[in-house]
Amino acid sequence: MLDLTDNEIRDITRCLETRKPLPDKYRFLLFEDKREVELVWNGKTDEICNVVLPFQIIEQVDEPRPEVDVSLQTAFDFDFDDRGRQIKGWTNKLIWGDNKLILSSLKNGPLRKEIEDNGGIKLIYIDPPFDVGADFSINISVGDEQFTKQPSVLEDLAYRDTWGKGADSFIAMIYERLALMRDLLAEDGSIYVHCDWRVSGYMRLVLDEVFGKDSFKNELVWKKDAVGKGAKSIAKHWPKTYDSILLYAKNGNYTFRAIPAELTNTQLKEFRYQDPDGRRFKRTTLGDYTQKSIEAMRQKNLIYTSSSGMEYKKYYLDEYTIPVDSIWTDIPGFGVATASSELLDYPTQKPEKISERIIQASSNPDDIVADFFCGSGTTLAVAEKLGRKWIGSDLGKFAIHTTRKRMINVQRQLKKDGKDYRAFEILNLGKYERQHYIGVNVSLRDEEKQKQLDQKEKDFVELILRAYKADLSDGFKTFSGKKNARMVAVGPINLPVTRAYVEEVIKECLEKQITKVDILAFEFEMGLFPNIQEDAKSRGIDLALKYIPRDVFDKRAVERNQVVFHDVSYIEVKPHVKGISVAVELTDFSVYYNQDTIANVESNLKNGSSSIVVEQGQIIKVSKDKSGIVRREVLTPKWTDWIDYWAVDFDFESKKEIITVRKQDAEPNADPDQAETPEFEQYWTGDYVFENEWQSFRTRKDRTLELKSISHECTKGPRKIAVKVVDIFGNDTMKVISINI
Repeated sequence: MLDLTDNEIRDITRCLETRKPLPDKYRFLLFEDKREVELVWNGKTDEICNVVLPFQIIEQVDEPRPEVDVSLQTAFDFDFDDRGRQIKGWTNKLIWGDNKLILSSLKNGPLRKEIEDNGGIKLIYIDPPFDVGADFSINISVGDEQFTKQPSVLEDLAYRDTWGKGADSFIAMIYERLALMRDLLAEDGSIYVHCDWRVSGYMRLVLDEVFGKDSFKNELVWKKDAVGKGAKSIAKHWPKTYDSILLYAKNGNYTFRAIPAELTNTQLKEFRYQDPDGRRFKRTTLGDYTQKSIEAMRQKNLIYTSSSGMEYKKYYLDEYTIPVDSIWTDIPGFGVATASSELLDYPTQKPEKISERIIQASSNPDDIVADFFCGSGTTLAVAEKLGRKWIGSDLGKFAIHTTRKRMINVQRQLKKDGKDYRAFEILNLGKYERQHYIGVNVSLRDEEKQKQLDQKEKDFVELILRAYKADLSDGFKTFSGKKNARMVAVGPINLPVTRAYVEEVIKECLEKQITKVDILAFEFEMGLFPNIQEDAKSRGIDLALKYIPRDVFDKRAVERNQVVFHDVSYIEVKPHVKGISVAVELTDFSVYYNQDTIANVESNLKNGSSSIVVEQGQIIKVSKDKSGIVRREVLTPKWTDWIDYWAVDFDFESKKEIITVRKQDAEPNADPDQAETPEFEQYWTGDYVFENEWQSFRTRKDRTLELKSISHECTKGPRKIAVKVVDIFGNDTMKVISINI
């Protein structure tokens, strides 16, 4: 029987009648919860995402680009086909999307079996965005200038969702993801979480709650700057010059080995003695050793006799190790080592030495290592170099592109050194959970939640149509508005437009004899099936794909009709066929981006300063001298200035994209050639995997770009060649051409 006073009963009744939340004390009085230490935050819930979405393979990279013309070769191992493509064994995975949905789909979906068949995930290292006031823009090199690219709308919404309510929203975000990571970890796995002073206290409590306080193994302290460097003089507090890395193990039998520290110059100088064979050693006094022990050491040549006849014990340099302890002062941050060859100018990038030390200590060769906030791919690059399998993910398209280039460079170096490396594939999720980004209150009842979702989607569509100067239209499945003679479809706010979405638009066009359509989207799916516009044109539909600019959320810009929706990029290529060989030349590339306007920049620019703006596909530096005279300089005078990377698949449509889904979600015409499991089945999406066979891209040190590929020897007959171009913002465009050898 509940032991409540009359006042407490009246208080509870009044709260229920007025629909106000109960004071926290009643949680213990009503439900007899034990008063133990715990972390409580606004919106705390035990519900963990369990959605299973299909992973779609966008691209496969399994060999560095050949440096000479390629001829046909026979397979030299069962893992490779006659094109040198890896067809068996584990393929490393780089996944674009929200890591909550990725983690849930890995945990609950068909990839879980593949992961467990390869030993499970033995190590997770994450460096999540922990700066409450962080600016998630990215600096991009354009010639000798640095241009600041603002985060995409999808990235901005995700970060706003994480930080919109300060610590509460960060804790809610990381708690659910850590719970999913815990369930994905192998029983003998461990996790390292990198954070700084802003959230280290919260993070420790969250990890205690998710893994259990007994699972805490250590806190590593990384001093980011060398002694005496980087520490600014601050009047009110000590400089914040270190990060924390928290180590938790899923169980007690996790992998760990001590890592030997590199000896300092002072320590090395102690080994100033040498044997006749050149082995260096240092000497120490024999101290309390017994005569018997000394004789035993003498038999092993471990006794050194000085010129004065004094005897000492030898410590050989090649056998002398000091294990790294939990305070790391020997790995400088990039603020000091700005000339480092590994520096990619990516925000929050950490030195490879950190990942190297962690991976060597807590995993073995061939183990799976994962990083679900992979950023520029540091963890993945080190895992590849150390012979580990890996899984990485990031929400940012630019992060995925940066990592792709980095991993190709790692493959090239390993090939040059005669070492093994694995293929990796780029994946994304086929569909997303709509309410995740739109901001629906998940604690509402299902009926109220759906009402809120419907209203927010309606408001979103009306906002976009108003900015596009289109009128609302009713009675359609996919169309929301009409502009002059063209119907308008608005893609969702929370996910990229996919081929499936475009197919639904085309289907309704055919049903209702609509011939002119605009599709508006913040993002288009990576590897969106090429020539979709030509496909629509062949069915009598004029299809235009346009990006929704960030300006739509600026009420003033909408009211002044300043919002410009730009077309997707296009590519022109020229094949060079000679006999049975073909090379591909990139001949044109056009973009239509906008970020800010020249007029706005000029009006806000102070005398003696400059700023860079993107307007109508040109990056322009706007300068104002001390007398107020404005000058404009185009930084992208050539179409090639927009290209960061391009690649060729010389036999596109040779590898179907097969996805695995729950049986109840599968398409009715599932591929009969694919094996089935009790819970999942596979089917062909109608798309193909882009197999990256040759590529040219810019690096931080080498800004040159080749515009013609090597010649590739092919079998006779018709074939399709795909060309993928990634611009300096990380957006990809693809074109497919048909040739006959």
